[in-house]
Amino acid sequence: MSTSIMGILNLTPDSFSDGGRFDDGAGTPDVAAAVTEALRMTQAGADLIDVGGESTRPGAEPTPVAEEQRRILPVLEELLGCGISVSVDTRRAATALAALECADRTGVDPRTLTINDVSGALTDPAMPELIAESGAQVVITHNRGDAKTMGSLTSYDSLLEDVTGELLAIRDRYLDAGARRDQLILDPGIGFSKTHEQNWELIRGLEDFVRLGHRVLFGASRKGFLAPVSSGTARDTATAVLSALAAQAGVWGVRVHDVQSSRDAVQVISKLRS
Repeated sequence: MSTSIMGILNLTPDSFSDGGRFDDGAGTPDVAAAVTEALRMTQAGADLIDVGGESTRPGAEPTPVAEEQRRILPVLEELLGCGISVSVDTRRAATALAALECADRTGVDPRTLTINDVSGALTDPAMPELIAESGAQVVITHNRGDAKTMGSLTSYDSLLEDVTGELLAIRDRYLDAGARRDQLILDPGIGFSKTHEQNWELIRGLEDFVRLGHRVLFGASRKGFLAPVSSGTARDTATAVLSALAAQAGVWGVRVHDVQSSRDAVQVISKLRS
């Protein structure tokens, strides 16, 4: 099976790579422009579109839940109406519930929706039960702290063992709540509570996460640790190389800004493996 491509659609004013791109100039997301970009990414090969309304870059201010939903829901409704597969990038159970209700209103089975939750150890206590009851897919990300504190929480006794253990502890909260294993997608959390060198170490150990028996999502697109190996500011070539390596390791999906380059990269790996 070929590695899935998750295209990033940030509806935020302050995301590190593309903040404000879909702002109408009055602080409101330009729904038409966002949907057009989602359609473009889908045509370029994205298997699903990851819609986010809160920046999780280091140091970012928290976004109020009402504002997050104001950014996400109108675009989400249009994307679902177009038949586009969607994941919702949120760490709040209230926003996840609103997204699931939006799917239901649009006539889309909520079980086909994915909630991409980067909160890690700070997982909303209501999220596991919501996922279990709804049957939706969920990405469980390794992280410590929040956008303001995670940079100071990078001390590990043994990086791979600690990240794996902490990630599985969060997973177990979902299983204990009644979620099925096939609903769960694991993300080692590149860039979240990790130093640059720790990111590289995790990438070298990607196969260890795949061997845990869950689908694995890999998200390194344009992140700061790629700067030393990138000649441009976008870092899309380096991202595509990592997408190929992640596909070779057997990950289920890669989350990227530039869909075409990573699609080409994973197709090369798919051809080699076939």
